[in-house]
Amino acid sequence: MLPSSVTERLDRLAPDQREAATAPPGPVLCVAPAGSGKTTTLVARIAWLVATGVDPATITAVTFNKRAADEMASRVDAALEPLGLVAGSVRVKTFHALGREILADGGESVEPLLGREAVLREMWPDITVGAVRRLDDAFSRLKLEVGVTAREVATDPEPGPIARAFLAYEQALEDAGGLDFDDLVARALRLLEARPPLLRRWRAKCEHLLVDETQDVDRTQLRLALLLAAPANRIFLVGDDDQTIYGWRLADVRRVLALAEDLPGLRRIDLTVNYRCPGPVVARAVRLVSHNEERFVKTIRARPAAAGQLTLAPDGADETVRLRHIVESWPDDGGTRAILARTNAELLPAAAVALDLGLPFRAPRLRLLSEDRRVDAILAASAAITAETGLTPPDSSPLPQLVALARLGVETLEALDAPLRQIFHPDAEVDARELDDQLPIETGELLAAVVGWAAPYRTMAELRAALDDHRRRLVELRRDDALLTLATAHSTKGLEFDHVAVIGLDAGRFPSARSLRDAPEPARALEEERRLAYVAWTRARKSLTLVYDPASPSQFLREAFSDAELGLDDDTP
Repeated sequence: MLPSSVTERLDRLAPDQREAATAPPGPVLCVAPAGSGKTTTLVARIAWLVATGVDPATITAVTFNKRAADEMASRVDAALEPLGLVAGSVRVKTFHALGREILADGGESVEPLLGREAVLREMWPDITVGAVRRLDDAFSRLKLEVGVTAREVATDPEPGPIARAFLAYEQALEDAGGLDFDDLVARALRLLEARPPLLRRWRAKCEHLLVDETQDVDRTQLRLALLLAAPANRIFLVGDDDQTIYGWRLADVRRVLALAEDLPGLRRIDLTVNYRCPGPVVARAVRLVSHNEERFVKTIRARPAAAGQLTLAPDGADETVRLRHIVESWPDDGGTRAILARTNAELLPAAAVALDLGLPFRAPRLRLLSEDRRVDAILAASAAITAETGLTPPDSSPLPQLVALARLGVETLEALDAPLRQIFHPDAEVDARELDDQLPIETGELLAAVVGWAAPYRTMAELRAALDDHRRRLVELRRDDALLTLATAHSTKGLEFDHVAVIGLDAGRFPSARSLRDAPEPARALEEERRLAYVAWTRARKSLTLVYDPASPSQFLREAFSDAELGLDDDTP
């Protein structure tokens, strides 16, 4: 007889969710599309396991990021409280936190944990942002995808430049007595493989292992999960192949599609209802992602009578104009809203519109050009060069002063004064693993932007005052509790909003022509871009607005809608 709290929880589930939550222990893959209630199902399964006699100390749930871990831990604790269990009775960890705990349990040092970019910049102070990104990707592939150590790389009699950089980097970690983020999982895996008693102890703690967001795991994370679950394989994996969007983090949709090869007897249970989105949104998002070849065949439908709307918004106006149109079209219903784009750079006009309209907004991962410390350095450099060279009067319009600065060129400017060199090195505050999402603007582009700002102002003092006013309004309006969120599609997986506008659905922008051009496998990159659009579209609870240039709509729009619906004629390319 199950406790009433668990019975009531199971009764609230849909039949497919209940089937997954109460599946007999063994290898299970729960395919959970967007909005299908995967966390609800996971929590119900943990409560059901405990209610049916499983020792909570033998249950471990692993999530992909800390936000998800914190949310799940809170919900698990609430579900188990009626059963008399204290908070934390069931272990809920990220893969990296789990790896850290395993290493510490095995007597291995887990401090200091060093940021890779900081180490690289200490090793090579003049390293470029692009080089940091390339080395970061390469080192992660070596550690997590290939699974090699520095000792193994050192056996190569003729190491290439990447291998030499890797050996130097690993030596720097060793000299500091530390490890990096990737080491938490990679070293934990090697330690368990080398220490049978430690492996037995952790298998007992993971006798029932639940893995969230399985489609996002890298090769080493999956190997760690499978090693801990073996040999009984009481593992419950939840994921959605259609939401595999982190290829740059070494996720690979083929990994989740091939799980049956690693887990004989794997039982697949599909959640089939999107409870979040309006019916038209579900229908068109599914039509879009169904163009992918690397995916499970599945049924995804909207909940019965799912209210809401999908709006196509062809608009050939200037970016800020069409964004203003979108913001003003949303109902004043107190609901949350989001403007989503392929990249952070595309969100800058949205921030400008919010500031102009006095709308509070959240943009946790967006850095506006005015926030860039190099702007102040550029203005200081302009004043210094004006005083040094006398090219323009100090009290003249800032425009000719900045133009004179731009004409001098980087080498001349760097030679004038060492402190000014900071303006020619992009900020190091951006996670190099997410540069595709928010690549810092090059100094030349930033200088061009400042030149553009300067045109309306009569003096440098006026320009500085305007910049200070802009920053003041930014401090006032940029708030964590704002109803409006500005974000990239990558950063919103797992989130939802009442009203969503996806902008930049133009040919060459989404899908990103640059990403496809640079990809070693363009066809697979296109499928990931399509999955990214699917994720963006399925964030909407009440309304979705798709914004595009009617002269050049995205390929994805033409896959999800007819030409007639898009307002295209026979001559549209």
